[in-house]
Amino acid sequence: MNTRPLLVLADRLDTLAEWTGRAVAWLTLGVVLATFAVVVLRYGFSLSSTMLQESILYLHATVFMLGAAYTLKQGGHVRVDIFYRKLSPTSRAWVDLAGVLFLLLPVCVFLFWVSGDYVSSAWSIREGSREAGGLPWVYVLKTVIPLMAALLILQGISQLCRSLAQLLGEDMA
Repeated sequence: MNTRPLLVLADRLDTLAEWTGRAVAWLTLGVVLATFAVVVLRYGFSLSSTMLQESILYLHATVFMLGAAYTLKQGGHVRVDIFYRKLSPTSRAWVDLAGVLFLLLPVCVFLFWVSGDYVSSAWSIREGSREAGGLPWVYVLKTVIPLMAALLILQGISQLCRSLAQLLGEDMA
C-alpha cells in the first residue's frame, strides 16, 4: 500500500507543531524579562505591579499549553521509556497508535468540547483579572485551552499517520 499520503500529511502537521513550538519558545524570553523586572522593582525600588506579575503567569501558561504539541512531536512527554526504547519499531508503532487512539485523542477531544462553554462565557463578559490593577484579558488566556487541545489533536493525527505508515511496511529509519 502507498503510504506516501500519510507521510505527507504527517510532515505538514509536524511543520505546524514545529512552527508553533519555535514561535512560542520566544515567550520564555518574555517570562525571564518580566520576572527580572518584578525582582528589580520589588527589591530595588520597593514597588510592585500586579499587571507585570500576572503577565508572567499568562506567558508561562501560554508557553506550556501552546508548546504541548511541539513537545509531543519531539517525544518529550512522559512515557515509560525503559520499556518503549527496547521495543522493535513495529511494536513502538503499535504503542504509539494505541496511545493516540485511546488516550491522546479522547482526552483532547473532551478538553476541546468542555472548554467551549468556559471560553465562550469568558468572552461574553470580557473576563478580566480579579485583582486590582491586573490584566483585563483572562478571556484571551482561556482561549488558549481549546487551541492547545486542537494542536495536540493535529499532532496526534501526525503520529497516527506515522504509526500507520510503519505498520503498513514503510521504512521509517
